[in-house]
Amino acid sequence: MLAIIPLLAGTGCRTSDAAALDPARRTAIADSLTAMIRTAYDLKADDVVSRLMSLYPDSGRVVSASGGRVTTTRDSLETGIRSFWEYVGRNMQDPKWTWGPSYVDVLSPDAAVLTTTYRVPHRTPAGEPHTIAGAWTAVFARRGGRWVIVQEHLSEIPAELLAADTAAVGADPHAGHTPK
Repeated sequence: MLAIIPLLAGTGCRTSDAAALDPARRTAIADSLTAMIRTAYDLKADDVVSRLMSLYPDSGRVVSASGGRVTTTRDSLETGIRSFWEYVGRNMQDPKWTWGPSYVDVLSPDAAVLTTTYRVPHRTPAGEPHTIAGAWTAVFARRGGRWVIVQEHLSEIPAELLAADTAAVGADPHAGHTPK
C-alpha cells in the first residue's frame, strides 16, 4: 500500500496540457478559430466551396454529421458541400450569414471544440424571404501547423421553430449578430 502512495502523488501533481494553457493563449486560440469560420463562411466572396473545404484536413478521416447522415471522408464531405452550394447556396439572393454566440473549449494546445448557432436570412430566386438556421459543433485539431476540423455535427432548426424564432427576432430578416 505504501508503494502506491508515491505513484498516486506523482500522477496527481502532473499538469495537463489544457491546464498549462494560460488564459491569453486560450483566448488567442478561440479568436483564431472564430476568425477562420467567419472568413470561410463569407457567402459573397469567390470560390465558396474551396474556402469551406479549407477548414478541413487535406487527407485523413473527417467525420461530419448533418441532415441525418454521417460522412467520414474528405471526398464525401466535399460532395455534400458542393451539392449544398450548387442547389441552395448559389441560389440565395442577398444572403447574410450571421453567427450566434460561440463557445470554445480549448482542450490542449492542439485541440479545441467550438459550438455556435447560425442564421442565413436571404431571398429565394422568386424573391421570397427565407432563412436557414441551426447549431454547429466542430472539433478542431492542429495538424501540420494549422487548425482543421476533424469532426463536426450540424443540426438545422425545424421549420416551425424557425418561424416562431424569426417572429421573435422581429421584422428584419437580416437581424442577428456575428461573433466577437
